[in-house]
Amino acid sequence: MSAPIVQGWCPGAHRPMMSGDGLVVRVRPRLARLDTRQVLGLCDLAERFGNGTIDLTNRANLQLRGVAIDDHQLLLIELAQLDLLDAEPGIEVRRNILVSPLYRSGDLTMRLTQGLIDRLGELPSLPAKFGFAIDTGPERLLAGDSADIRLELNSGDLILRADGAETGRRVAEEEAIDKLIALAGWFSKNSSTDARRMARLVASQNLPQDWQGDETGPVGAALCPGACDQGVVYGAAFGQLHAPSLRSLFDNTGASALRVTPWRLILLEGGAAISAPDFVTDGTDPLMTTDACPGTPFCPQAQVETRDIARALAPRVGGSLHVSGCAKGCARMGPADVTLVGKAGRFNLVKRGRAGDEPCQSGLDANTLMTMDLT
Repeated sequence: MSAPIVQGWCPGAHRPMMSGDGLVVRVRPRLARLDTRQVLGLCDLAERFGNGTIDLTNRANLQLRGVAIDDHQLLLIELAQLDLLDAEPGIEVRRNILVSPLYRSGDLTMRLTQGLIDRLGELPSLPAKFGFAIDTGPERLLAGDSADIRLELNSGDLILRADGAETGRRVAEEEAIDKLIALAGWFSKNSSTDARRMARLVASQNLPQDWQGDETGPVGAALCPGACDQGVVYGAAFGQLHAPSLRSLFDNTGASALRVTPWRLILLEGGAAISAPDFVTDGTDPLMTTDACPGTPFCPQAQVETRDIARALAPRVGGSLHVSGCAKGCARMGPADVTLVGKAGRFNLVKRGRAGDEPCQSGLDANTLMTMDLT
């Protein structure tokens, strides 16, 4: 079996990616937020053009799967009518912006994010996966999530930080986007085929002292399912939302909008906490620490079915579980306590590692895994 193919880009709306069940079309909601019309409209599009599901990505985007090639252009027209599509494909590619989800209307996070969106056209040429994090709440929530340039707070001071550097540079709000663009320019000038992300470049080349020296603030507690000041948070097993269930949840909670997070959680603005068996409502549910890619037959590179066995094994693993259809490990880039990697219809077992690491056992079938001690 050949090695899995690592794509150098992520799917978008204008440039989707072919998968085992059709096109994967990624939607990047502005400020990671969809209003009522957009939520209900996207549910409708998932059922009309896709396989009836909406995936949450680890960059706080949404994906429709199973879209037929012949339907792609019509889908784009519908997304544009929902204001979920950039008219310019080049701007869509650059709009890789993570936003701390607990922002309030008109606050610093919103102002900085909108300021960056308005000036995306001024950015230099950057790799397709290059991204930004606006993490300017009272505590940092995005420190563990993928981003190359970060705006953070420390005791009220705004800090611009290159990913991979321990400290950043204090900036005023009115100059923050200017300085962010300048830091992106430094990266663009110094990056190479071996250093296409900021952390890798910082590790291999000295970051100028002008961009260092100011500490960032503390990391906050992880967001969990349950009530919060902005509404209520629900979890989605494997980051998959079934369109009819999402529509029903949105209607029954009385929410006014939906915010997407990078953590397989959705925040319903102004929504009520209700019984929702199709969603994760308990932060201790083992599915919240279980990752599994779509697997076969949905991904052409997957070599096993993943999600049924992940559901079955999740309660039996004392920590984090990752079930990957192949060695790429798309569902979880970091290590897990237990990682299962598909190979030729069976599984390789990696303890406290990543999907591409050397397995401690190989050729395991599902029945064997169900009887093993995986702790």
